[in-house]
Amino acid sequence: MKKVIVTGSSGLIGSEVVESYCQKGWDVYGIDNNMRADFFGAQGDTRWNQKRLQQMYGNFYHTELDIRNRAEVLKTIESIKPYAIVHTAAQPSHDLAASRPFDDFDVNAAGTLNLLESARTYCPEAIFVHMSTNKVYGDAPNELNLVEKETRWDYVDQEFKNGINENFRIDQSKHSLFGASKVAGDIYVQEYGRYFGIYTCCLRGGCLTGPKHSGVELHGFLSYLIKCNLEGRKYNIFGYKGKQVRDNIHSHDVVKFIEAFIESPRKAEVYNIGGGRDNSISILEAFELIESISGKKMVYEYIDKNREGDHICYISDLTKMKTHYPSWNITKDLKTTFEEIYTSWLNKG
Repeated sequence: MKKVIVTGSSGLIGSEVVESYCQKGWDVYGIDNNMRADFFGAQGDTRWNQKRLQQMYGNFYHTELDIRNRAEVLKTIESIKPYAIVHTAAQPSHDLAASRPFDDFDVNAAGTLNLLESARTYCPEAIFVHMSTNKVYGDAPNELNLVEKETRWDYVDQEFKNGINENFRIDQSKHSLFGASKVAGDIYVQEYGRYFGIYTCCLRGGCLTGPKHSGVELHGFLSYLIKCNLEGRKYNIFGYKGKQVRDNIHSHDVVKFIEAFIESPRKAEVYNIGGGRDNSISILEAFELIESISGKKMVYEYIDKNREGDHICYISDLTKMKTHYPSWNITKDLKTTFEEIYTSWLNKG
């Protein structure tokens, strides 16, 4: 029986990976210590998802493990010796990183290194999939020529019609401390592929979303926005006139790409993974879409200061992903994703 380790197994992407491989009949070992609750309080707690997975799948084995604990990570990898490791655990907020820089680095950079070195030591043939972030590009995308439209910012140059590709520079820009720690982890994952010949990939995610997201203001753009609309809670827009653009990808489609990579792995690859232009949306446009679904007006306040290092417009160019894995494509459009998240929050309420 094949074994897969999933870090951050109670989170949005991790839990989807768990379900997918449990349904395939693999033995799935989840690593999670609910640090999201420590980072974001009760609103970020993911225990509900852990318990749900344990109740649903007899081939899911939860391990309460902090990936900063090097000795325990080594021991765990040695014991399991998985076929693949899907690393989704992270400190995911650039706002929080500024107030807790050591925790941010120790999770995102050192925790990733702990897993990589454990894999190299005990199962060097294992496939290593790392959830990176588009924040590795820092705010360099803001230097592109942009045009202000009625409800969004957009790229002027034809070169970026499909979005930003993997050759975009990652240095000499403002990343936030979160972006910097994720750069360190990202480069380590690539280096273990190039230097040691391990099958690795970095998935530089745009806005990853879906109904299992425990969205909060500091992380989880769409999930939190939709929750605010449902509850009549004020949503704060931070700068850029609310016209900042993100491409959103449903967690289901993220997992389908992870599966494709594990089925046909490559070494030291990097992919920008997001919803692409078709699934891109600004905050103002997101307000309009959720209002059309819920029938409720959005309550919001505009704060005329953007978050440090925040992107004005970011759309992932999916060309490389589709070229390397032509059977993969986006299957969940924005309206479907919004409806699923809205229904999920209704059911939780």
